[in-house]
Amino acid sequence: MTKKRRITIKDIAKEAEVSPTTVSNVIRKNYQHVSPETVEKIEKIIQEKGYVPNMLARSLVKKHSKIIGIINCLIPTERGSFVQDPFHTVFIGGVERELSGRGYFSMLRTISSADELLVLLKNWNLAGIIITGVFEDEFFQVLKTSEIPVVLVDSYVKGNSFLKVGLEDFKGGYLATKYLIERGHREILFVSPKIKPKGVLEERLKGYKTALEEAGIPFKEKNVYEHGTKIGECILLGKNLSKREDFTAIFVTADIIAAGVMSGLAEMGVRIPDDVSIVGFDDLDISLLTRPKLTTIHQDVEKKGIIAAQMLVDYIEEKYIKEKEVILPVYIVERESVKNLKEF
Repeated sequence: MTKKRRITIKDIAKEAEVSPTTVSNVIRKNYQHVSPETVEKIEKIIQEKGYVPNMLARSLVKKHSKIIGIINCLIPTERGSFVQDPFHTVFIGGVERELSGRGYFSMLRTISSADELLVLLKNWNLAGIIITGVFEDEFFQVLKTSEIPVVLVDSYVKGNSFLKVGLEDFKGGYLATKYLIERGHREILFVSPKIKPKGVLEERLKGYKTALEEAGIPFKEKNVYEHGTKIGECILLGKNLSKREDFTAIFVTADIIAAGVMSGLAEMGVRIPDDVSIVGFDDLDISLLTRPKLTTIHQDVEKKGIIAAQMLVDYIEEKYIKEKEVILPVYIVERESVKNLKEF
């Protein structure tokens, strides 16, 4: 049986009556010096011939692959893949959308130790890394010694060698708490995943504290709950919170946790917002599925992913980058989960 010969760039160039360089530019989506008619002609031949670029050969020539590592070191591995988290699902969707449009590929990985990160960097010829949940710890030290371009997402670590995409986290915490205070709430709980120094959740907590201070409301440690993000855990937290009768509102730093807490409270007969008001954070689709619909702090999660990918690919391709750090805005989205006590 005769083995079918692999289609090459030269074959496509010959049929299209152009140079191999022109074909290569079209494959890499570098259309600056190629007419639209030629692009259409070459892409049609590529599709008809079923040509697949040899990524390994191209990576050896260019000293890197077209693979971007999307790495998470924030969510514990016992929770499983971080794509199970609604926030990361939307974020990865934004990254993937941009990478596919630029001719790059993505590799998803959750890492639990600095050693695991070292193994990944050593064994994969990555073009760059987009990484979430980095603090000033051993992960950060490994990244500092790597020559691979890195975009830090939602990280407050110092370092001019990194590209960064973040959020107005302090403002988000402040707006949520102030919104509740302006509607007559004074005993407001703060519910969040584990709060680490110099992280996004600490910034949101600072915003919460500042809003309380401005209103002359004492901060109470007993009102801060650090909690897991599994749905079952969040429902249980809601049930436990129903036993307290000394608060009227909760600010939750993630919509997924807020939805679970709401469910737990409802199971115990607590009415939202009549008995307890809740404000979430992220404005994910789940905030439209809760009953009542969740008032929340909006951030454009998909845009965060798109910008992270844009910055990284532009850097890899040595294009001009206007800003090495981009901070996205937040604002409150009013729905049905907050009661205005001043109206009663």
